Amino acid sequence: MNKHIIKLVVFDLIGGDSAISPSDGDLLYKQIDKLLSEKQAVELDFANITLITTAFLNAAIGQLYSKFTGDDLNTLLSLKNIAPEDISLFKKVIERAKEFFANPSSFDQSAKDTFGHE
Repeated sequence: MNKHIIKLVVFDLIGGDSAISPSDGDLLYKQIDKLLSEKQAVELDFANITLITTAFLNAAIGQLYSKFTGDDLNTLLSLKNIAPEDISLFKKVIERAKEFFANPSSFDQSAKDTFGHE
């Protein structure tokens, strides 16, 4: 593993202080995915981000759990400058992503049961 950490500044990547859209999250995901696939350590810096939504985080971070284990992500991915009020959003997205990707068919069935679709 390369010891050098690549720093991705979210503000610069999305062009502003609001991390809200899934398309911006997907843009960030693609950059993180490429680096992690190369076993490169990544630091996501959320400095100057004033608004974050779970839609953005699901696209940017949640879908990483479809390709990488929690251990891989704990080793290779770090987060910096997260506002204290946003920490619960990160925890919620990560917890749900781990649960979903551990058993996606169970979630599909639950959704069908809940919304009445066959």
